[in-house]
Amino acid sequence: MDSTQISRFSLFITVFSCILAFSFGDNSSSTDAHWLLRIKSKLVDPAGVLESWSLRAHICSWNGLTCSHDEAFVIALNLSASTLSGSIPTELWNLVSLQTLDLSLNLITGSIPPEIGRLRNLRTLILFANNLSGKIPTEIGLLKKLQVLRIGDNMLAAQIPPSIGNLTELRVLGLAYCQLNGSIPAEIGNLKNLVFLDLQHNSLSGFIPAEIHNCEELQNFAASNNMLDGEIPASIGKLKSLQILNLANNSLSGSIPPEISGLSNLQYLNLLGNRLNGEIPWELNHLVQLQKLDLSSNNLSGTINLLNIHLQNLQVVVFSNNALTGSIPSNFCLKNSNLQQLFLAQNKLSGGFPLGLLNCSSLQQLDLSNNNLEGELPPTIDKLEKLTDLLLNNNSFNGSLPPEIGNMSNLENLYLFDNMITGSIPVEIGKLQSLSTIYLYDNQMSGSIPMELTNCASLTAIDFFGNHFSGSIPETIGKLKDLVLLQLRQNDLSGPIPPSLGYCKKLQQLALADNKLSGSLPATFRFLSQLSTITLYNNSFEGPLPDSLYSLRNLKIINFSHNKFSGTILPLTGSNSLTALDLTNNSFSGSIPSRLAISTNLGRLRLANNLLNGSIPSELGRLKELIFLDLSFNNLTGEVPSQLSTCQKLQHLLLNDNHFTGKMPSWLGSLHDLGELHLSSNNFQGQVPAELGNCSRLLKLSLHSNNLSGQIPHEIGQLTSLNVLNLQRNNLSGSIPPTIQQCKKLYELRLSENLLSGPIPSEIGKLTELQVILDLSRNLLSGEIPSSLGDLLKLERLNLSFNRLGGELPSSLGQLTSLVMLNLSNNHLRGQLSSTFSGFPPTSFSGNDKLCGPPLTSCMDSAGHENNLLSSTAVVWIIVAIVFTSTVICLLMIYIMLRMWCNMREVLISNSSEGGGNGIEQIKREDQERWMYGDEKKRKGEYWRVMSSMALVPSQNHDDHISSSCIFQVKMDTKKLGI
Repeated sequence: MDSTQISRFSLFITVFSCILAFSFGDNSSSTDAHWLLRIKSKLVDPAGVLESWSLRAHICSWNGLTCSHDEAFVIALNLSASTLSGSIPTELWNLVSLQTLDLSLNLITGSIPPEIGRLRNLRTLILFANNLSGKIPTEIGLLKKLQVLRIGDNMLAAQIPPSIGNLTELRVLGLAYCQLNGSIPAEIGNLKNLVFLDLQHNSLSGFIPAEIHNCEELQNFAASNNMLDGEIPASIGKLKSLQILNLANNSLSGSIPPEISGLSNLQYLNLLGNRLNGEIPWELNHLVQLQKLDLSSNNLSGTINLLNIHLQNLQVVVFSNNALTGSIPSNFCLKNSNLQQLFLAQNKLSGGFPLGLLNCSSLQQLDLSNNNLEGELPPTIDKLEKLTDLLLNNNSFNGSLPPEIGNMSNLENLYLFDNMITGSIPVEIGKLQSLSTIYLYDNQMSGSIPMELTNCASLTAIDFFGNHFSGSIPETIGKLKDLVLLQLRQNDLSGPIPPSLGYCKKLQQLALADNKLSGSLPATFRFLSQLSTITLYNNSFEGPLPDSLYSLRNLKIINFSHNKFSGTILPLTGSNSLTALDLTNNSFSGSIPSRLAISTNLGRLRLANNLLNGSIPSELGRLKELIFLDLSFNNLTGEVPSQLSTCQKLQHLLLNDNHFTGKMPSWLGSLHDLGELHLSSNNFQGQVPAELGNCSRLLKLSLHSNNLSGQIPHEIGQLTSLNVLNLQRNNLSGSIPPTIQQCKKLYELRLSENLLSGPIPSEIGKLTELQVILDLSRNLLSGEIPSSLGDLLKLERLNLSFNRLGGELPSSLGQLTSLVMLNLSNNHLRGQLSSTFSGFPPTSFSGNDKLCGPPLTSCMDSAGHENNLLSSTAVVWIIVAIVFTSTVICLLMIYIMLRMWCNMREVLISNSSEGGGNGIEQIKREDQERWMYGDEKKRKGEYWRVMSSMALVPSQNHDDHISSSCIFQVKMDTKKLGI
């Protein structure tokens, strides 16, 4: 090779070496570039933050990287908040020179690999706010140079490894918002340099380790929202540098250790939501740097003994929801106090309004609600001139509102509800231009609502429920442009709704129910486009609904019940957001609009007690969320549409007191959530569908006053949750099914006025919850009353009247001491009544002729009455015998007279025989015939003719012969008769 070629080759080598040196630097940085490019290939980078990672640029210029001073090594990798996803690349562990690794606020998944222990130079490891899972690797304890470890806000589980105690250089340990469990390792006490310890929002349990007092540099210790228990260790008072101590929402118990007063630098102490008891230690007055103190939601008792004279830096005090007693000390506040928030709600504080608080001139929020405070509000309350929130609700304050309250110009929220405040609202209230919320409900206030209230232009919520306000709603109510809630229910307001209310365009909830309001709804309601709830029930509103209501598309709850509205309900069908519509007890007419079906979220539809007609629109079957359907007491006709079977969430179906016809639908059995079925007082026919037995959640089944026939289905016993069963006034026949014993929760059973037959099943005695009534009256039941009815100890009314029951009354019925009504009348019962029934009226047992004993006649009187009846019968028979004997005697007398007449006639004939014998022979034949057929001739009237002829015969003088002959014959005849 010649010299020229050699020189050219040397130049090429030199240039190439320069290029390599420029591109990769030394060997270390080129190695890091190799691994970093591998890392880039493993991560998903939708935001392109890794685009600069390329061989076209020097590695130290790549995004997120920091190199050493000589650019020989990559010492920091910060890709925080870069929307990266994927798992932590294994190639990362080859960057052994790394001192800082920050992948926080990304979407990294998977676990923290144990290989992380290879990064021995690491001083800062930040992986918080990802989706990392698994456990914290034990190998993390190998990172002896680590000063900052923040891996919280992930899904890390298992225990905190004790090896973490090896990180003796650690200053920041953040493990919050994970799913860590187990106890806090005692090795935490080895971290002498620890300044920040955040373990909150995990599932850590057990005690707080006493060794924590060794962390002498600790300034912030937060372990709230775990399951730590036991007592707060007294040794915690040795942490002289501690500024923040947050142990809220655990299960710590015992008293607050007085040693905590040793935390001379403490500024924030939060122990809320534990089980701490005892008194608040007076030693807390030594925490002169304390700014916020929260001991709420514990079991602390005793009096408040903290004084602002010592705690001059105190800004927030929260002692709510404890059992503190007594009153607030009069010297609680200094005039130059920094106290801004004082929350003492839900304790047992007593006395009047604490006047000592009026010195807290810096106070902005005061909550004394839910205590036992009483007396009048002081007129000097306006000294709290900076107060924005005054909560005195749920106490026993009385008297009237002081007019001086109008001087509290910064007041935003005034909660005085549930007290005994009387009098009227002072007109000075109108000066509170910042007032946003005023809650005066459940008091005894009266008078009119002052028009000046409408000058409070910032008002968003007014609640005067349950007072005695009278007069009209202020005409200028429309000035409250920001009003969201207007609650005036249960007062004595009268007059119409002012049209200006329609200009409160932000109004969402309007409650005017239970007043004496009248008139029609103003047309300006169409402007209330954000209105979601409107309740006007129990007033005297009238007339048709304005068509403008149709434009209120955000309405969710409408209750216009118990008014005098008329016309159609079509204007209320414009909102597809409706969840509840109640128009009961009005005079709405026409048909049910099918447009209601557009409100697919409708859960309650109540149209009862109106004048609606036509049939139920089949479109209502689209209301899949329907829970309550009440169409009762209307004039609806036709059959119940089968499309309602798709309303599978129905719990209450009330169609009673209409004119529905056809068979009772069997598809009702598919409504498995049904709790109340009321189809009574219609014209349903056919049988009670056995499919109803599938409605296992049914509590009330009322089918009375229809034309139902057939037997009560045995499947009725499957309704084990049933409380009320009413099938009375139908044409049901057959026996009462014994399966009814399975309805063990029944407390009302009515089967009266049917054609039920057979005996009363003894199984009814197992319905031991029967209380309201057992009514089986007016049927064809027979047999004896089962003794098992005596087990119905809660029963108050029993009616078995108008049946064919017989036998004696079972003695077990005497056990029914709860009975207030008993009717066993008009049966065939017999025997003696127990004395336990003497308190019932005789009508309870009338119509049972063989029953005796109080309240009926005594059984002795009954027996005597029977004897009297026998004597009377004997008398009757004697009278009959006398009458019969008299009749026989009369007949004998007639017979004797007839014989005497016969003898006399024979004498006459013999005396007249001189006139010719033919006459005598004829008379003899007639006489023989008379003896042979005398009775027959008498029956034919011959007797009267003979007597007539005797009257024409002249008397003769042969009396002696005739007499002796006739007397002899009469004696002979009377002997035959036995006289």
